[in-house]
Amino acid sequence: MTPVELVVFDIGNVLIEWQPEAYYDRVFGQDFRRSLFEAVDLHAMNDRIDRGADFATVVAETAAAHPKFSQAISHWHDQWHLIAAPVIKDSAQSLSALKARKVRTAILSNIGEVPFEIAQAAYPFLSDVDFPFLSGPLKMAKPDPSIYAYVERATGVAPEAMLFVDDRGENIAAARERGWQVHHFHGTAGWLEALATHGLR
Repeated sequence: MTPVELVVFDIGNVLIEWQPEAYYDRVFGQDFRRSLFEAVDLHAMNDRIDRGADFATVVAETAAAHPKFSQAISHWHDQWHLIAAPVIKDSAQSLSALKARKVRTAILSNIGEVPFEIAQAAYPFLSDVDFPFLSGPLKMAKPDPSIYAYVERATGVAPEAMLFVDDRGENIAAARERGWQVHHFHGTAGWLEALATHGLR
């Protein structure tokens, strides 16, 4: 097993919970949420933001196109700090522990520039990584091979010396195809065990 030189974290459902449906259930109720998500593809809207479209503009345009749901859609922008929440405590602590051990860390996440700034304000540990790689500013997103190649070039770390943790199988598969070491996140217990296996805990 090649020693790990860089640990690369996804954000959503690895460091911070990302379950927009749960937020809408709490605020508007399940019946309304079902109607909203059936009528409006909010995840497709968010994908546009992840790929570099302006956060406020995209949400406002979507809200205007669906007046019945406009107020609820506006929450995606106005209450984003509550939708992308809470922190996954043990994962966040593992990032801090790696930094304390002087292990280099990176973020590789499909997220827009402004949402990431909001997340940084809410969760300062996101600013502690050595390399933040964000799909919005880069205009490319996982699992496109181009974004993994960009990380390799920008860090100068060999693929086999990276350890990448993500909750989505297609993102993990794309990294593995390039020779990265990977961990498919299903919970913090498995992630902490993986770090121990790699001698990083």
